[in-house]
Amino acid sequence: MMFRRKLLAVFALTVFVSVAAVAGLVLAFTRPAFEKTEEQRTAALVAQFQREFDQQGAEVARRVETIARSEAMDRMATAINGAPGDAAPYFELAQATAESHQLDFLEFVDSRGVIISSAQSPAKFGYPETGFEVLSSASGQGPFLKQEEKQDSTALGLFAVRASSAGDHPVYVIGGRRLDRNFLASLDPPAGMRTLLYQNRGDRFSPDLLLDASTGAAADHANQSDKFATLVTAAQRYKQPMTAVLHWSPDQADDELFHAIPLFGAGKDRPLLAILLVGNSRRQYVELKRSIRNSSLLVGGAGIVLAILLSSWAAARVTRPMEQLAAAAQDVVGGNWDTRVDVPGDDEIAQLANSFNRMTAELLTQKERLVQAERVAAWRELARRLAHELKNPLFPLQLTVENLLRAREQSPEQFDEVFRESARTLLGEISNLKTIVGRFSEFSRMPQPHLQAVEVNELLRGVAQLFQAQLQAPGRAAIVCTLELEENMPLISADPELLHRAISNLVLNAMDAMPSGGTLTLRSRSRDGRAIMEVADTGSGLTPEECARIFTPYYTSKQHGTGLGLAIVQSVVSDHGGTISVQSEPGRGTTFVIELQSNVAALQDAAAAKNEAGL
Repeated sequence: MMFRRKLLAVFALTVFVSVAAVAGLVLAFTRPAFEKTEEQRTAALVAQFQREFDQQGAEVARRVETIARSEAMDRMATAINGAPGDAAPYFELAQATAESHQLDFLEFVDSRGVIISSAQSPAKFGYPETGFEVLSSASGQGPFLKQEEKQDSTALGLFAVRASSAGDHPVYVIGGRRLDRNFLASLDPPAGMRTLLYQNRGDRFSPDLLLDASTGAAADHANQSDKFATLVTAAQRYKQPMTAVLHWSPDQADDELFHAIPLFGAGKDRPLLAILLVGNSRRQYVELKRSIRNSSLLVGGAGIVLAILLSSWAAARVTRPMEQLAAAAQDVVGGNWDTRVDVPGDDEIAQLANSFNRMTAELLTQKERLVQAERVAAWRELARRLAHELKNPLFPLQLTVENLLRAREQSPEQFDEVFRESARTLLGEISNLKTIVGRFSEFSRMPQPHLQAVEVNELLRGVAQLFQAQLQAPGRAAIVCTLELEENMPLISADPELLHRAISNLVLNAMDAMPSGGTLTLRSRSRDGRAIMEVADTGSGLTPEECARIFTPYYTSKQHGTGLGLAIVQSVVSDHGGTISVQSEPGRGTTFVIELQSNVAALQDAAAAKNEAGL
C-alpha cells in the first residue's frame, strides 16, 4: 500500500474512531440519564396516584363517617337493636343515602354481618356480607380497595367502614367510590406518560379488565391490549413491581416503558385486586439517539472529507520530497553520483534531503579517490604482471645469447650447429613474447559494443553448437550440454559478437572446471523486463574468497593463465549496462549469472532518429 493511502487510512480511521467514541460515550451517558429521568417521572406519577388515592379515600371516609353519625343511622341502629326482622323499613335507605352523599357503593350491615340495605345490590337484603370479619375489623381505619359484586358485574372501589354508636349492637356503614376511568382521568401525568388500571379477576389475562383514562376499556384497542398480557401475568405471579418495554410498531420511537405496580386489598391475606400500569414513552430517547447517530454520521462524513484533504496535503508535503529522494537514489544507483535534492524548510524531510546531498557529495569525493586509487593499483598490477610474464621468456633468451658467445669463442667449428639451435630457441621465445604482448594489448583495446536486437535463446543455442564437438572430443571425459530456455524471451539490445565471446569464455571456464566430465547447463529466463542468462557446471566449485576475487584482472586460480578471461567477460557485460555474478560452493559446481536490460525500444528510437537524420 502506498504511503498516501496509508496516511488516508490512518486519518479516516482516526476520525471514525474519534466520532464513534464520542457518540458511544454520549449514548452511554445519555441512557442512564434517561433511565433516571424515567424513574423519577414514574415515581412522581405513582406518588400523584397515591395522593389522589389518599385524597379520595379520605373523602370517602369523611362521607361514610357523616352517614354513620347521622340521626337517621342512630334511629335505625336503635330500632333494629340486633333484630333482623325490624330492618325491612330500611330496604331503600342505602340507595337514597348514597345518592345524597355522592357515593357509588353503600351498604348497611348489622352486627351479625347481615345486610340491612344495599345501594348497589338491593337484592342482597337479608343476606350475609361476604368478608364481614375483614370489613368489621377495618372500621375506623383508613380507606382500602375492595371488589364489589353488583347485580350484573363486579367493580373495583375505594371503600371505608364506619360503625354507628347508637344501641347495644352497632350498625356498620360500608361506603365507597369506583376506582375507574374517572379516577385515572383525575390524574395529570407529564407529557409522554399515561396510566392504565387492570382489575385482577382470575389468573388469566382479559383485555376487558384493562382500563385507561382516555378510552375507558383498553380492549377497544384489541391489537394492542394483548401486549400487556406478559407484563400483567408476571405482576400477578410474583406480586411485586415489574418493568417491561412494549413495542407497538416497527418504529422504536413508538415503544413505551411500562411499570406494573400491584394494588392489594385489606385483610391478612392482602389479595391482589388491581395492577396500576404506568407508561413512559421512549420517543424522546429514541429521537435523541437518532439525532446523535445522524450527527455522528454527518460529523464523520465531514471528518472523512477533511481527512482526505489533510491526508492529501500531508502526503504531498511528505511524499513529494520522498519521491524526489527515491528518484535521486535511483540516479545514484544508475551511476549519477552528482544528484542533489532541493527540499525547502528545516523540518525532518529537509534535514533528510540535506543529509542525502551530503552523502552524495561524499560519495562523489570517495568515488574520485577510489578511481584514482584503482588506477594506481591497476598500473602497479599491470607492471607486476608484465614484469612476471616478460621475465620468464627473457631468461632463456639471455642464456641462449650467452651460449652463442661462448660457442663462438671456444669452438668455432661447432658454432654453426649451436647457432641453429639457439636461433630456434630465440625465435620461440620471441613468439611467446608476442603472444603475451598481444593478450595485454587485446585487453586494453576492448571494442565498444555495436548494439542491435538479439534473441537470447538463439545466442545460447549458437554457443552450445559451437562447443558440441569439443565437449564430446575423443581422449577426454565427456561433458553433457543441456539447454533450459524459457519460451517467449524478450529481445535485448546487445552486440552479438561480444556477447557470444563472453559466454564462450564462461563455457571454456566451465569445461576446465570439469576435467573428469560432468554437465554443462545453459539457461535463459526473464524477470521484470530483464533477460537473465546462466552458465552452470558441475565441477569442483569455488571458495567464497575465490568468488570475491574471480573478476579481478590478472587474478587466476589456474596454473597457466593470465587472469584476463573473466575480466574481459565482466567488461563486456558492463559495457552492455548489465551485471554478472557468480554462485558457487566447493564440490557443488559453479553458476555464472548475467542480467541484461532489454532496451530494444531505445534501440528502435535511435534507429528511427538516425533514419530521419539521413533523410
